[in-house]
Amino acid sequence: MKIMVVGGGGREHAIIKSLKKNKDVEEIFALPGNGGIAKDATCVNIGAKDIEGIARFAKENNIDFAVVAPDDPLVLGAVDELKKLGIPCFGPEKKAAIIEGSKVFSKNLMKKYGIPTAQYEVFDNAADALKYLETAPIPTVIKADGLALGKGVIIAMTREEAYDAVHSMMEDKVFGDSGNNIVIEEFLEGPEVSVLSFTDGKTVVPMISSMDHKRACDNDEGLNTGGMGTIAPNPYYTKEIAEECMEKIFLPTIDAMNKEGRTFSGCLYFGLMLTKAGPKVIEYNCRFGDPETQVVLPLLESDLFTVMKAVSEEKLAETEVKFSEGAACCVVMASNGYPAKYETGFEITLPEKYEEHEEVYVAGAKLCDGKLLTAGGRVLGAVAKSDDLKTAIKKAYALTEKINYANAYCRKDIGKKALAVYNKEN
Repeated sequence: MKIMVVGGGGREHAIIKSLKKNKDVEEIFALPGNGGIAKDATCVNIGAKDIEGIARFAKENNIDFAVVAPDDPLVLGAVDELKKLGIPCFGPEKKAAIIEGSKVFSKNLMKKYGIPTAQYEVFDNAADALKYLETAPIPTVIKADGLALGKGVIIAMTREEAYDAVHSMMEDKVFGDSGNNIVIEEFLEGPEVSVLSFTDGKTVVPMISSMDHKRACDNDEGLNTGGMGTIAPNPYYTKEIAEECMEKIFLPTIDAMNKEGRTFSGCLYFGLMLTKAGPKVIEYNCRFGDPETQVVLPLLESDLFTVMKAVSEEKLAETEVKFSEGAACCVVMASNGYPAKYETGFEITLPEKYEEHEEVYVAGAKLCDGKLLTAGGRVLGAVAKSDDLKTAIKKAYALTEKINYANAYCRKDIGKKALAVYNKEN
């Protein structure tokens, strides 16, 4: 069985390592992969947005199954092109990937089908948006309509910050065409929860919940990033809340997409806010989250390839999806200065062997003359799992001490907030 995984970050490394566990998987190609992924898959220098190149490679190399992991190729229609060639895929078609590709679409979908979310207004010109902001409640949230590398959301704590956000998105085009339309929405408060889910368009199976840490610095200070670490499960996400989310959010979303003729198959990510009025959707993603995947997949006891294949064949209801009772922690090791200015090109020294509970998923690194060098802001994720969260966190941080490169930086408080919840309960 030849498998192709599109993407080249820590998420893709986690997916590839999980897929390798299946004895029927003989070879995995990563397009483009990275220097760390090269140890676990054959990296091919084809960019994730090169849809034509991806399809050509898949055809010429007789790929048996494809996993399209990042948002860009999904929104651009990579799955559609691969399916035209008769290649089974895990991931939504273009018409379904719009749930992440357009914030305007997803907000209107929720409004139409009564799925709980923040109140909002949509604007296609700066003048109207600025006028609305003169009397809008502050703080408020301004979102670019399209994809923006996870950075197209600005939480404006003052009216001036809100005005600046509109100017930068709609006039300065800091996110390009993604800012042609914007959403201005109500500022919600409460714990955030990430829930990834497998779905074949008929059945939805939520994975174990997780908690991301977006800010660059300890105590949730500093700039927003792609994620500085995660823990799973999220202690705020109780059994009762999970049942409420299934009834009011998960199933209604799948049903809504079906009614719109946009059946979603793949991994649907629910970004939730647990407000005093109940759980509400902050955002949808049309794929595995990064770095949530790095803590969720190590806790998956079922075979990932079997589950992905079942999703592609619309047989998810017949397939067991089981997670362990333990906990996992991912500490992202970054380049000092990320997400602003940082240097790269430093040699990375990894442990020669890992304990059974440890994993390192490489995100921003390249191979040069046999050496693994830093090549991005987020360099890798040090992951550990254990029976309890406190031990998982301790082991993940112990693993970071075994990894060396100049300019290394990580937050020192990943999971601290979650532990406080457990301590309060006990």
